[in-house]
Amino acid sequence: MRLSTKGRYAVMAMVDLARHSNGNPVSLAEIADRQEISLSYLEQLFAKLRRGGLVKSVRGPGGGYLLARAMEGTRISDIILAVDEPIKATRCTPGSSSGCHTDKSRCLTHDLWEELGNQIHLYLSSVTLDDVVNRRVLGTARMIAANQARQRAEGQLAAE
Repeated sequence: MRLSTKGRYAVMAMVDLARHSNGNPVSLAEIADRQEISLSYLEQLFAKLRRGGLVKSVRGPGGGYLLARAMEGTRISDIILAVDEPIKATRCTPGSSSGCHTDKSRCLTHDLWEELGNQIHLYLSSVTLDDVVNRRVLGTARMIAANQARQRAEGQLAAE
C-alpha cells in the first residue's frame, strides 16, 4: 500500500505551516520553497484544506494561510481525508459486500487488506499535527535506525 503524493504533501505542508506561522500568515510560496512542492499543486491542496476547515486564508499584503484550529486538535487523518485521499489497502470499495473480482466476489485476502486500512486509519487518527511538529511520533522506525547505526559501528570496530 502506498499513500499518494496528495496525502503526503498535504501533511508536509500542514506541518510546515504549523512550524512557521507563529500566529502570522504563511505564504504558499514559502511552503513550496521549503518543502520543494509545486506552488500550483499546493494551491489545489490548500483549497481543499480550506474547504475542510483546517486552514484559513488571509488576503492582502503579508497574507497567506493560518491553521484554522489548534495543532492539538488536528489529526493527521483529518488532513489526508480533507484532500480526498482514501485510506484503504484493498481494491474494493470499503464496507461493500461486493468485491473487486469481475464477478463481484471478494478476493481471499480482502479482509486482511481491509483491516490493514482500518489500522492505518486508527493510527493516523491517533497522531496530531502537534505530535508531528514536536517530534513525538515515536516508534520502531527510529529504534531500527539507531540499532542499524550501532551494528554498523560495531562491525567497523570488529573489522579493524
